[in-house]
Amino acid sequence: MAKDVLLKMEGITKAFPGVKALDNVSLEVKAGTVHALMGENGAGKSTLMKCLFGIYAKDSGHIYLEGKEIDFKSSKEALDNGVAMVHQELNQALKRNVMDNIWLGRYPKIGGIAVNERKMREDTEAIFEELKIDVDVHRIMSTMPVSQRQMVEIAKAVSYNSKVIVFDEPTSSLTEEEVEHLFEIINQLRNKGVGIIYISHKMAEIKRISDEITIMRDGQWVATRPAAELEMNDIIRLMVGRELTNQFPPKTNKPGEVTLKVENLTGQYNQLKDVSFEAHKGEILGIAGLDSSGRTETLESIFGIRTRKNGTITLDGKNCLNRNAGESIKNGFALLTEERRATGIFGVLSIKDNTVISSLKRHKRFGFFLSEKSQRKDTQYYIDAMRTDRKSVV
Repeated sequence: MAKDVLLKMEGITKAFPGVKALDNVSLEVKAGTVHALMGENGAGKSTLMKCLFGIYAKDSGHIYLEGKEIDFKSSKEALDNGVAMVHQELNQALKRNVMDNIWLGRYPKIGGIAVNERKMREDTEAIFEELKIDVDVHRIMSTMPVSQRQMVEIAKAVSYNSKVIVFDEPTSSLTEEEVEHLFEIINQLRNKGVGIIYISHKMAEIKRISDEITIMRDGQWVATRPAAELEMNDIIRLMVGRELTNQFPPKTNKPGEVTLKVENLTGQYNQLKDVSFEAHKGEILGIAGLDSSGRTETLESIFGIRTRKNGTITLDGKNCLNRNAGESIKNGFALLTEERRATGIFGVLSIKDNTVISSLKRHKRFGFFLSEKSQRKDTQYYIDAMRTDRKSVV
């Protein structure tokens, strides 16, 4: 039996200064199906969804929800009309509790004045019970792992009785057990007739959970096919525009002598105890483990942003105290954080400012003012070296 088209996006175009992010892209999502949206980084997947969700204004094109043309001007308008999005980078009120994050801006009221705490708690617990989410509704968000915070965001989307829910890289911080739970929730929603848009780079997941797959490349629509008709090699070929004969090239590097040595690393205020390892020059060392196993704490302790009780860190034979981030940077360490938006970047500053902020001394002239030309040159060098699509450092 054919499913009804729930969401239709036609000829969506969106340009930013120096780059055309979307070029005449179309997408159809049927009720009660999971529609995967795939493409390399920069293909335009998230931009397309942000046009749907009211974060970006499209330059041209049409969007229809249940046959009615829509043009949301804000995410609140999208949510109120049954379109929700679970973002890859969670944007939550971390100092508030779980209930506040779900009902913020639409608290149930008593007599239109006082917040009805009892109803808010009962409604939250009812959603959690339906979705089998085991989280204390009074818990403060900042005390929770990313995986549980993501479940709260999913519960929030469900609380709007959403017709369409977008999942943007939803399993990036989840364990295998948590992924299974997420798929149970998605199947529940699908059985209720909700249209799911699922963005992911994990092809095994896509093949398992999706009904249809749309592939984008360089801001353009490439293909839409039933998931059952596409093999992984087909998906890769459509994503990159060529055959990949060597998906996993053989390793040709030859690790050298030990460059980093960590011995008996123990945390002052966390569960780390006697962590030891060595990293050699020219190798990639993976640190694996489940949520709360201490992976992030290990790296943050090495970088000096968590307090160590004891342990030694040696880089190229030199003992490094790394008492704070500044000292770690001077010693030759860098850290790419788990949550980029919260702890990795200054979201209100430009690409240039974020690039040079840890090396401002290099751009000083006459000892007291910063050279704009030097900062721009440095930033452009790194943009070119990383082969990003950004044309502007502003």
